[in-house]
Amino acid sequence: MAEIGLFEAMYTARALRKFKPDPVPDDVITKILDAAIRAPSGSNEQSWEFMVVKDAALRQKVGAVYKKGGDILKALYADRVKPPHMSEETFNKLMASAMYLIDHMGDAPVLLIASLKQTPPSGPPPKLPPEAAAAMKNLARMAGSSIYPAVQNIILACRAFGLGTVLTTIHMFYEDELKAILGMPPEVQTFALMPIGYPQGKFGPIKRRPVNEVAYLDKYGNHWKG
Repeated sequence: MAEIGLFEAMYTARALRKFKPDPVPDDVITKILDAAIRAPSGSNEQSWEFMVVKDAALRQKVGAVYKKGGDILKALYADRVKPPHMSEETFNKLMASAMYLIDHMGDAPVLLIASLKQTPPSGPPPKLPPEAAAAMKNLARMAGSSIYPAVQNIILACRAFGLGTVLTTIHMFYEDELKAILGMPPEVQTFALMPIGYPQGKFGPIKRRPVNEVAYLDKYGNHWKG
């Protein structure tokens, strides 16, 4: 596989949800995982753990859990309004692709689950100012900073190898069932379920809202003009 540039990878790594049945070589998966662990993590703890699921029967079981989560997603999206930056055609394609994956997650040649192993704190909890103690509710959101950079590396590495993937999370509605299927211990928390395979569709280009609509200078509402 010829190497592609970093920016080409970022600008063309679309979310892909339909895959050919062709197997993905183990050495390619190893290189993708090695790219994942080059990402930063909080305090350099490197507490990530990755489950690679190739066994067909296990993939179908994981897919069944994802489908249960998908049924919840369908209910949540029943009255979803099209985002203003998307055309009706683009929106309908997105929804059709998402609905397809709900029924076919287990058909992807490889399922990759990105997780963090949470180590309980030792000793008594520190005494914190009240405002800091109240902010502890954000800890779950903070934890993502130690795994999602690795997930992005996985997305880019897949693109470099001509593989499609997409970040999904709705398995977490039934995370305990997923962990039981794969024998994962309680202290390991999952953050992403990623199907990987050679795509039926095409890569990029990716369309996004322009930078000057979503970036601000110094104060919110003062749009970036660069």
